[in-house]
Amino acid sequence: MKNINLILFLFWFNTNAQMITIPVETKDNALVLQTDKENRLRMTYFGKKLKSATEYENLKVSSARYDEANAGIASSAYTPSGTWNLGEPAIEVIHADGNTSLELKYVSHKVEKIEENVSLISVFLKDPLYSTEVTLFYKTFSNENVIEQWTVIKNLEKGVLKLKKYASANLHFVAKDFFLHHYHGEWAKEMKPEDTKLTAGIKTLDSKLNTRANIYQPPTFQLSFDEQATEDHGKVLMGTLGWSGNFRFDFEKDNYQNLKLIAGINPHAAEYSLNPNEEFKTPSFIGCYSENGQGQASRDMHNWARKYRILDGEGTRMTLLNNWEATYFDFDENKITGLFKGAKDLGVDMFLLDDGWFANKYPRNGDVAGLGDWQENKKKLPNGIGFLVKEATKAGVKFGIWVEPEMVNPKSELYEKHLDWVIREPNRPETYFRNQLPLDLSNPEVQDFVFGVLDGLFTKNPELAFIKWDCNAVTYNAHSAYLEKMKKPQTHLYVDYVNGLYKVLQRLRAKYPKIPMMLCSGGGGRVDYEALKYFTEFWVSDNTDPLERIFMQWEYSYYYPAIASCNHITDWSKVGIKYRTDVAMMGKMGYDIVVDKLDEKELLFSQNALKNYSNLKETIWKGDLYRLINPFGNQMAAVEYVKKDKSKAVIFNYLIENRFDMNSLIPDIKLKGLDPEKKYSIKEINVFPGTKSSIDEKMEYSGDYLMKIGINPAINHQRTSVVLEINEVKQ
Repeated sequence: MKNINLILFLFWFNTNAQMITIPVETKDNALVLQTDKENRLRMTYFGKKLKSATEYENLKVSSARYDEANAGIASSAYTPSGTWNLGEPAIEVIHADGNTSLELKYVSHKVEKIEENVSLISVFLKDPLYSTEVTLFYKTFSNENVIEQWTVIKNLEKGVLKLKKYASANLHFVAKDFFLHHYHGEWAKEMKPEDTKLTAGIKTLDSKLNTRANIYQPPTFQLSFDEQATEDHGKVLMGTLGWSGNFRFDFEKDNYQNLKLIAGINPHAAEYSLNPNEEFKTPSFIGCYSENGQGQASRDMHNWARKYRILDGEGTRMTLLNNWEATYFDFDENKITGLFKGAKDLGVDMFLLDDGWFANKYPRNGDVAGLGDWQENKKKLPNGIGFLVKEATKAGVKFGIWVEPEMVNPKSELYEKHLDWVIREPNRPETYFRNQLPLDLSNPEVQDFVFGVLDGLFTKNPELAFIKWDCNAVTYNAHSAYLEKMKKPQTHLYVDYVNGLYKVLQRLRAKYPKIPMMLCSGGGGRVDYEALKYFTEFWVSDNTDPLERIFMQWEYSYYYPAIASCNHITDWSKVGIKYRTDVAMMGKMGYDIVVDKLDEKELLFSQNALKNYSNLKETIWKGDLYRLINPFGNQMAAVEYVKKDKSKAVIFNYLIENRFDMNSLIPDIKLKGLDPEKKYSIKEINVFPGTKSSIDEKMEYSGDYLMKIGINPAINHQRTSVVLEINEVKQ
């Protein structure tokens, strides 16, 4: 068989002796692949695209620039292990005969036009000695300057092919220096940024948590070239992985000071076996490159996400009142129905019932019991969810509900009946995260159960309008009774769990395609662009302190548009209702308060703010975002959203530090994104009853003036948040 493969390889080599050049282009940028004299596929260019694609052929693979005889080939488009490479590989395998080497040679490629703006390039590679095939996919979204990459690995050997590592993307960059903007965090402290100048060696960002995988480190980053990119200047790649489980990014500087990026599923404890004729598809790495700074890359990614990735990303969203911080687990039917009037008086679209409504043998009166037993608690809700749905409808609001269907409390009937459904090492003590354990979604029976939780709610309550899907535990003691029963390797669990989750969500969306769902995981513990195919929005953090949220929302805003970001007004902070509302308005606004506890002015303010929000939500959700003043290192923050036709904009201004004589330190803020030829008026909105704005609404300004000279929002210790609405003056 090996001799036949060698003959085939010699045939391919002779027919492909001429260098093959494959440009992967968007509207502004290009990633260029090229075969070398050994028929290996190399990445020879990344940056602004050329006017003439034929000139990419002049690049040629230069061994003097990229290669080192004693250190392998640095610029491989998909670096294999065990042959010529001595650096970090993108793929590592063990063949059926135990051999650990892999070589990948170019065979062919194909370019498909999916639609006017979208193309798919597939490049087929093969080992000349073993029947191992790899296809690299590059999906381009031209206008948005986004390239989505993934890989399909196929085993055509007669025995099992073991995948030790299987990256989604392998990129090679040339620059003077490289700067990495990345994150760390924990519960209520998500998205803490760090800036690192990359030096020799490997910088790794990864997660090994499986469920709630993002809590300590999210799968997002910015990579700047030559110098640290700013909002409006510099070369920057925004990258993220569409995967709801363990991930890993490796940034390796080679001996020529060039950089290799390898991104994909974390191979830790995740060796995956492919039987003959089976294939493995990696998740998508999504990259958006700009040479005009972070702002342009961010706006391009937002446009892509709304149009191509987030469920109903170009649609609408509902405002809601949630009972969680009003009642926690302590409620009954009368207390919940009593909150409906407040939702209607406030002016929101929907009431959301949070955790604590289920389980009877082990009532869900706290987070220590009941999770997994999804029947209504008879003591709290004697008339069931259906009664609440009807009462909410009578009150003039829709009704939504919280679930956490992937999890189980050991103190539950489900745990007692189906211990084999629980991820746990049978011979070790159980370790809990929030008093719970994940269910084993690699098991089709568990997938059916999780789907049934949601399907049962919708079947019994067809008017149910919203789902908040939570996931509060990480995975300890990773072991699957199902995989053991099926005689499959335990190292499949981390991958099969996530794919099992996606199977449930695919079934759910096939039957209920339009029901809005919030992706929640104790805050930002599970936020990625594969999960957001099935969810309309995500919960940023359980920390709803508005001052903290300014910083979190700033960092999240680089990667996710405002329409997907759930921002609630709560009582976490002692600052007034105005500051809390103004901060929450920079996304998908909601409430977690007891409306009856608002005084007359606070209620009037909130009602008027919701009306202002209704007027501006299209601009906020679907407009272009411009970050004007960064809260990190400044005494204030300012963020602007501009409607696509430039007829309307809104600027959110916040005092960060309340120090003496702040008035003299606040500058005129230069706006962005307006039409320099248009005239605009400015008015302050969300003015608290009994106070007056210092903004002169009679003044008119050209867009040119506002972008070159600016406007002073008059922030001070008495005006700690100021929202300015800008409208085109029709001539």
